[in-house]
Amino acid sequence: MTQPVATVLVLLLVAVVLFATEKIPIDVVTILLVIGLVLTGTLNVSEAFAGFGNDIVITIAGLFVLTGGLVKTGVVDLVGRRLHRIAGGNEFRLTALIMFTAAGCASVMKNTTTTAMFVPVVLGIAQRARVVPSKLLMPLAFGAILGGTCTLIGTSTNLAVSGALAKLGQNPELLQRFRVSPELLAPFTMFELTPVGIAIVVVGMLYMLLLGLRLLPSRGGEQSLMDQYGIRQYISEVVVVEGSPLAGKTLEEGNLSENLDLTVIGIIRGKQGRLPPRGEEVLREGDLLLVQGRMEDILRVKDEAGIEIRSDFELKARDLEGGDVELSEVMILRGSEMTGRTLRSLNFRDRYDLTVLAINRHGMALLTKLSTVTLRFGDVLLVQGTKECVERLTADGHVLMLEGELGGQRERFGKRWWAVGAFLTFLFFSVLHLPQVPLAVAVLFGVLILLASRAVLLHEVYDLIDWRLIVLIAGMISFGTAMEKTEADQYLADIIVNNFQSYGALAVLAGFFALTVALTQPMSNQAAALVVLPIAVKTALALGLNPRTFAVAVTFAASCSFLTPLEPACVLIYTPGRYRFLDFVKVGSILTIAVFAIVMLLVPYFWPLG
Repeated sequence: MTQPVATVLVLLLVAVVLFATEKIPIDVVTILLVIGLVLTGTLNVSEAFAGFGNDIVITIAGLFVLTGGLVKTGVVDLVGRRLHRIAGGNEFRLTALIMFTAAGCASVMKNTTTTAMFVPVVLGIAQRARVVPSKLLMPLAFGAILGGTCTLIGTSTNLAVSGALAKLGQNPELLQRFRVSPELLAPFTMFELTPVGIAIVVVGMLYMLLLGLRLLPSRGGEQSLMDQYGIRQYISEVVVVEGSPLAGKTLEEGNLSENLDLTVIGIIRGKQGRLPPRGEEVLREGDLLLVQGRMEDILRVKDEAGIEIRSDFELKARDLEGGDVELSEVMILRGSEMTGRTLRSLNFRDRYDLTVLAINRHGMALLTKLSTVTLRFGDVLLVQGTKECVERLTADGHVLMLEGELGGQRERFGKRWWAVGAFLTFLFFSVLHLPQVPLAVAVLFGVLILLASRAVLLHEVYDLIDWRLIVLIAGMISFGTAMEKTEADQYLADIIVNNFQSYGALAVLAGFFALTVALTQPMSNQAAALVVLPIAVKTALALGLNPRTFAVAVTFAASCSFLTPLEPACVLIYTPGRYRFLDFVKVGSILTIAVFAIVMLLVPYFWPLG
């Protein structure tokens, strides 16, 4: 092993560990990886940052805007509203329809976007049909993931592999050395993956309907959010006694949250009745405060704070909701400004006029010292406040309201045909495959239509793009260049050839499928695919096999991540569905085996190995 090869492999190992631990955001890890390639002399500056100018990066960014147009104008929401009307309350029909709709939408949108849009709709359907959410949400996420395999634009993984494959096909040394036809390393066409993708969707749906439904847990659907979060034991009613140091101070000045680990969620004052717990509200002697915190904390501070506990208090739903105040659940989305920050640093209560009563993280309810909890993608916040305040919170797209209908999309509902037209324009040029109009230009045509029609506003364009993913794909393309330049990919390919050649071509293909699936668990799908692709292609060429067969198998393997809830689409349904980690292992492992069987059977048929 040469020193350049060793350097690249060490950097790869470090990146995989950092991706898996998630101690550092994936985009920061990618930037550190690129810097490492430059500092070690593996790549020069131009080579290291060439990935950021790749046309696939432009295409993926444009697709974020196009799908954002469908979301902003309510097209996806309109589809979701029809589901319950058609399926009624039958669980089997609902599951079939949800999976079919999710797969259809995800074939032209990102599966994460599809899942995020349909989570509130499916939760609402579950409530009306009296079906527990856990029976419908996993089929939603799995349907979206399966649908993403059907077209080139169904998932950013497909696009990333297509771009990396084209880059390998532009390497004259590679073409000359193995005497390979450039057509075998050409980018995927729009519907090249469709035949196998449709078969995967059909098999996946049959599995979920015939067996998966029986394996799904029956959780969620309780009538009261208080019961779901178990917050009764953490809510008490206290009285501001005569001479209390809190009397005459505003709620903000009293600072019960920081000083006493108590959160005031309601104030009851004589004939004025219930008052919202605003920071500027001046406390008075005799005020009844509804506080959240551990009983031992209240007992510890009651004398110094000048409060007395109402021993006869029993929490009821009307104590937390009443008038225009209600309880709502909101989920923190990927790329939100809230991730990595605390409620205190966000000044959440004063900024949004909402009180966070609990945080649900992967099925575990956090109920105390909430202001110091570092928020993560997928966290669900139980908030108390008016619907208008919740709508203001969700307006910037950093959180998703669960089981609610917000009005933000209705104002542009009249623009929906412009959004559909922009997407169809992109598809039209993509299918024609004109050399004068490459994919990146076609997507920009669609974006211009959205902007001209004001279906998407100019200031919203950059907010619609998942920059973390853009940085990841661009950086991993540059890392692919490093593997090529140092021949680290050839080194790994030679190891595989020497150890697995005797088992036959199909066994080697199966090995790469399994390797990619394994890497997608700790890493993002795109990163896993871009790491494995050059090794798989070089292995195929060294064995005298069709490199395109291996590229397609890697693409499908990277797109089918069902084994754990680490896939972004699965993260979105983990908490609302009240799932546990092993639920995904139990249901997803059989589905992964089914997809593996379809890929091993059909990929060599459509893309012969020889």
